[in-house]
Amino acid sequence: MSVLGVIPARWASSRFPGKPMALIQGRPMIQHVWERASGARALDEILVATDDQRIADFCDDNSMAVMLTGSDHVTGTDRLAEVAERQAANFYINVQGDEPLIDPQAIDDVTECLL
Repeated sequence: MSVLGVIPARWASSRFPGKPMALIQGRPMIQHVWERASGARALDEILVATDDQRIADFCDDNSMAVMLTGSDHVTGTDRLAEVAERQAANFYINVQGDEPLIDPQAIDDVTECLL
């Protein structure tokens, strides 16, 4: 059973444009989320799903798997659905891109419930 963690990351937030790249202690929020998700034992792979080239370039430059998705998605779940259409896995875990302090154990707990 393959489990893919997907971190939706959209630049064009109406309340906080560029939020995934906002610096927290000198590093972009998306990097914090990636590092926390990387601590989850249940994820076989992690992928940032974004519609923005700036975010994709940062991910590429920092060895974070990334997929460019459509810009018409209303929610992160819609973005994850596009990933599911393009990349095979048995389970997809939506890891919120604006939770830089997410506990990796919470990701494992959700995944274990699904499995």
